[in-house]
Amino acid sequence: MVEHNSQKDKYVTFKSGNEFFGLKIEYVNEIIVFQEITEIPESEDYVKGLINLRGKIIPVIDVRLRFKQEPFEYNDRTCIIVINVRDLVVGLIVEKIAEVVEITEENILPSPKMGKADASDNKYVYAIGKVGDDVKLLLDPERLLNDEELSSLDNKLELDEDDEEGDE
Repeated sequence: MVEHNSQKDKYVTFKSGNEFFGLKIEYVNEIIVFQEITEIPESEDYVKGLINLRGKIIPVIDVRLRFKQEPFEYNDRTCIIVINVRDLVVGLIVEKIAEVVEITEENILPSPKMGKADASDNKYVYAIGKVGDDVKLLLDPERLLNDEELSSLDNKLELDEDDEEGDE
């Protein structure tokens, strides 16, 4: 029985800017169509706000803005990848989903440093995945959402929920 590992080498790939990124499928709860977002005042520009997903309030971030790429016009291909990182559920707004691919360990290379002492440009990419002749930049969702941001989003959500309970 090798079934428990069927997700092991699977990645959801999506386009952001001119690049294709991969996210381990084990982090992905679901992929939903783009929906109305409630903005959070005074949050980082890439934190687009909150969505209500079947009664659960989830913060959403725009991956392109997170990568300091040019903003893009949301359209009918725009999706939200709902991920779970250390028990925090977050939506990632992406231009479009490409496909689910299998990338085995021998096709995963360490992220190149390319002459950067601190490799800060690659801080979200932990490795490069080879898929046929293509390259996918493999993302570390924990780095994508750093601890301070995660806890401040979490705190904002808890505060908002406390406020709503007080209003009843």
